[in-house]
Amino acid sequence: MNIGILAVQGAFIEHAKMLEKLNVSSFEIRKKEDLNRDFDGLILPGGESTTQGKLIRELGMYDILKSRIESGLPTLATCAGLILLAENIANDSVSHLATLPVTVKRNAYGRQLGSFFTTSSFGTHENVPMTFIRAPYVETASPDVEIMSVVDDKIVGVKYKNQIGVAFHPELNDDTTIHQMFIDLC
Repeated sequence: MNIGILAVQGAFIEHAKMLEKLNVSSFEIRKKEDLNRDFDGLILPGGESTTQGKLIRELGMYDILKSRIESGLPTLATCAGLILLAENIANDSVSHLATLPVTVKRNAYGRQLGSFFTTSSFGTHENVPMTFIRAPYVETASPDVEIMSVVDDKIVGVKYKNQIGVAFHPELNDDTTIHQMFIDLC
């Protein structure tokens, strides 16, 4: 199994380390040609969603990524990655890949000082560590989106077909629950 990690900006190295803990190989997607490689899943990391969205367009990756995700490529999107997948962004008129039928709110918990750590359930898993850094949350989700996690009455984890989207950074903790769920999806 080989996982492609979008590496144009953000916390991509931490995802590679999590996959290594699970004995799964990965590679960085930095340019359009990297999408020609064979891979079984895609990770869209946290970082700056506006910058990532701009770069995937400028680097000619937008159409390929969107098509692959819509064709069923298993995708894990964390924080900014969730924003990239969202059909709608509540506090922004621009959407990016728009493959996930949700509306997200960017920087929903405020600036850096609004960052926090908690543990909560995710699907059937209890006590999953969740690090929120300038995080979004899902305001609304279409009925066919499975709500995987809610923290403080806010949707912070969803699953839709081949896509898992989380508002937090599972790659910043030692727990491999989220990455293992993604690998199982692959």
